[in-house]
Amino acid sequence: MTYLELAYLHLATVVPAFLIGTWMMINRKGTPLHKRLGKIYLVLMGVTGVVTLFMPAVVGPRLLGHFGFIHLFSVLALYTVPTSWRAARRGDVRQHRASMIGLYIGGMLIAGTLAFGPGRLLNEWAFG
Repeated sequence: MTYLELAYLHLATVVPAFLIGTWMMINRKGTPLHKRLGKIYLVLMGVTGVVTLFMPAVVGPRLLGHFGFIHLFSVLALYTVPTSWRAARRGDVRQHRASMIGLYIGGMLIAGTLAFGPGRLLNEWAFG
């Protein structure tokens, strides 16, 4: 896949995940809808974590000519998704909550903000 195709696939997973994650943060927890949307959110975040690993860094230093600082958020997602799922299955609400908040803040808010930085594709699309 080309970088542009990967970028579109990434947006196709991360935009609905952002909307679901935001809704989940402000609404009641533990309901059947929360559980159903939570599964969708985890799948979307897992897929976006994998997709972004295939996108080469375009800003800043690179490790192995491919990975940049932004890829740490891919690792965060790939670690947090199963960790949070297992915590929810065990009934460990505290761990589940902490990992989901960490994923939302790190994977959505911080990584999303960085994605609009100078030299990045979203910056070019949004601001020309």
